[in-house]
Amino acid sequence: MTLKSDDATAIPRRPTGLDRRGFLARAGLAGAALGAGGAMTPGTVQAQETKPAEASKPGGTAEPAAFAYEGKDAGLTGLGDRPLVAETPAHLLDDDTTPITKFFIRCNGQVPEPAADRETWSLTIDGEVEAPLVLSLKELKDRFKPVTYRMVLECGGNGRSSFQPPARGNQWTNGGAGCAEWTGIPLNAVLQAAKVKPSARYTAHHGADPHLSGDAKKDSLSRGMPVAKAMDAHNLLVFAMNGEPLPTIHGGPLRLVVPGWPGSLSHKWLTRITLRDREHDGQGMTGHSYRLPERPLVPGSKGDGVPFRILESMPVRAVTTSPANGTRLPAGARDLDLRGAAWGGEVPIARVEVSIDGGQTWTEAALAPLKNRYDWHRWTARLTLPSDGYYEIFARATDVSGRTQPTLATNWNPQGYGGNAQHRIAILVG
Repeated sequence: MTLKSDDATAIPRRPTGLDRRGFLARAGLAGAALGAGGAMTPGTVQAQETKPAEASKPGGTAEPAAFAYEGKDAGLTGLGDRPLVAETPAHLLDDDTTPITKFFIRCNGQVPEPAADRETWSLTIDGEVEAPLVLSLKELKDRFKPVTYRMVLECGGNGRSSFQPPARGNQWTNGGAGCAEWTGIPLNAVLQAAKVKPSARYTAHHGADPHLSGDAKKDSLSRGMPVAKAMDAHNLLVFAMNGEPLPTIHGGPLRLVVPGWPGSLSHKWLTRITLRDREHDGQGMTGHSYRLPERPLVPGSKGDGVPFRILESMPVRAVTTSPANGTRLPAGARDLDLRGAAWGGEVPIARVEVSIDGGQTWTEAALAPLKNRYDWHRWTARLTLPSDGYYEIFARATDVSGRTQPTLATNWNPQGYGGNAQHRIAILVG
């Protein structure tokens, strides 16, 4: 697989808030395209995609870098090439099940070469267990019963671009997430077969992805989770994605998927899980990595002297997936049909609401049922536009514990975790 980026080493920082002048220019292009033959049903909004830029981008007005990767939609936004990172713009998350071609990419080291023989790929379970295991992928499939769940996988830094001042790291908008059909072996079944000792407190994950430096003694990433979380029945040792063999770029032939918590726990190219008698201290587990401050920081500060806790359940989030940001509608259009997705880490979603007046009033959306736990809620809503003109459409989700997305990102932290500001798109009517 070959990365073909126009300038992958110079990914520009993307703007926050709505670039209204840029939007109007893009909307004008959309209108010209519509006048040239784009069909639109009278009275009903249909997305006319121009060159959408996320309405929640932080900072200046630079356009995202061009991105191309074998087997991936050209509409993905490249965020970096060392390591390789690309997000999915909200309008490409409009499928109930996210296609592989549209699924975001997040690497921490180099992408390893594809396995010569997938079935002989080896996984070791060791450490604080009474019966250590070394199993090939074929043996895993033969010994344990596979299951399939549709579940959200989300980067721990998703929403980072909503922080001001900008935090360190890839400036994700809301596209560091996707919801695929994952097929694999329940992790808890394999751990039970290894007979986890009472002394085991934490897992430690290891993979075959080389460190960016090429140093074989360094892990590109090695995170872990409490044993209680590891025993969640939805954690899978995944070998298939959307019914296809797990692609190399997404961790094939074998990866972890740990839903609800940061995607960094869902180790790709998985080779070993070690049970430890203490909190794991591998690459990505110390300092400020995947941690939130236990008390509010002054934005832009270093957090010196403030205790940090490990990021566990991801925050509540809703995105509007149709129409696309930057859509222009014909004069007289009044019925605005919206679609989107919402999810909330380990906590179920209670409701999704949308607003066309900056949050002065809200309209509740209809939620489709989940296929299983950790699936995302697809939602729909219809709004009535009072007149032609410019509108910003806000969407927010609330979970069953009462947590609602804030208007602006809260709890600023140096690494930019937990940013879940309300998603908004802009449209122009007439």
